[in-house]
Amino acid sequence: MKRLGLLAGALVLLTACGGGGTTSTVNAANAKSAADVGGMSALVSAAKKEGKLNIIATPPDWANYGAIIDGFKAKYGISIDSANPNGSSQDEINAVKQLGKTTRAPDVLDMGKAVTLANTALYAPYKVQTWNDIPDSQKESTGLYVQDYGGYMAIGYDSAKVPAVTSLQDLLGSGFRGKVALNGDPTKANAALNGVMMASLANGGSADDISKGVDFFHQLKVKGNFTPVQATTATVKQGQTPVVFDWDYLSASHGTDVPTWKIFTPSSAILGDYYNAAINKNAPHPAAARLWEEYVFSDVGQNFWLKGLARPVRMTAMQSSGKLDAAAAAKLPPVNGTPVFLTDAQATKAKEYLASHWAQAIG
Repeated sequence: MKRLGLLAGALVLLTACGGGGTTSTVNAANAKSAADVGGMSALVSAAKKEGKLNIIATPPDWANYGAIIDGFKAKYGISIDSANPNGSSQDEINAVKQLGKTTRAPDVLDMGKAVTLANTALYAPYKVQTWNDIPDSQKESTGLYVQDYGGYMAIGYDSAKVPAVTSLQDLLGSGFRGKVALNGDPTKANAALNGVMMASLANGGSADDISKGVDFFHQLKVKGNFTPVQATTATVKQGQTPVVFDWDYLSASHGTDVPTWKIFTPSSAILGDYYNAAINKNAPHPAAARLWEEYVFSDVGQNFWLKGLARPVRMTAMQSSGKLDAAAAAKLPPVNGTPVFLTDAQATKAKEYLASHWAQAIG
């Protein structure tokens, strides 16, 4: 989802699905809240009638997505078709555009900020029942997109394969030859874009200036330390990518397969971000799409993110209501320092700079 889609234009298509309409009095495709289809019970009935949900770029090992998918299927008896699980945010948008109004188009999307902002005409506005728990700064006012979970950028590394990492400059050393990876292509994948931005912050750049990060990765390339291999759970486990710029919640999960895995976050470059959920305005299963959003923003869904070591957007409200899984919250990767969060304008500016300079820097 947030990773590079290796097939570029050759999308892994979703399997054909059943009818996209519902027999409810109000068309679910126009519903801006559950109330518009007669309430949650009516929404559930309409979604079950559709019987399917198309998702894309949602690997099961990403922030506990596997548990969320299984939970949704078990609760509602709705099957899920999952396409291109290791795809990027841009791959999601490409699928929406290429598959149009067909039954194979993605119903729901989960994307990084820069890609989300560049494609708002593709989304349907919808406000989940827990809308008021979500801070205004983390949602588009009409519900076109809403932040759902997030974390902080970190450098994860296998301490059995490389020297200890105490600063980004360490990565330029000879002990890291061919071993430093990103989680995708930063011109397409949000995690990778933020990896480059963190490098910029640590090297004198700012949230308005990602160029220092591009320069740093150019240095890694010149030294022979950067590898173009996209980091995944498999490449980390196999030792292909022993050093990875990635979200702390994803990096922490590698410790399950690699006991010697450690995480370093430079105190001078703490970069946070949340992903954005959106509904495709041409969703072939509009009721199921809206039910999915209700599920991931419910207490159950938000606690699933938390168990995946990600920070759910309703975390503060759930702490106040006593609905937060306290044991899961206690396991979150620690963050020491003042975090930076990119504004919409900064994320867009960074994406534009990468589009013009990344290929040359690591070519």
